[in-house]
Amino acid sequence: MRRKERHLVISFEATTMAMMMEELCKKQHMPGRIIPLPPVISAGCGLAWMAEAENEKMWEAFMQEHGIVSESIQFVEI
Repeated sequence: MRRKERHLVISFEATTMAMMMEELCKKQHMPGRIIPLPPVISAGCGLAWMAEAENEKMWEAFMQEHGIVSESIQFVEI
């Protein structure tokens, strides 16, 4: 059985914000990926950005700098 690891999961109210996040992160070689929203989180659009559990403040600053609005930022065992 695969061992669960702690990840940072950023959820969004709108799919457009999730897609914007993915596009910007790919262009800037930021680590992470779009995932279906884990069942333990309830949010608007059903998509989330998953990254390593470190650097929560870095992600907050990155999103603020680029005008990306998140619904929540949580740590989840996936």
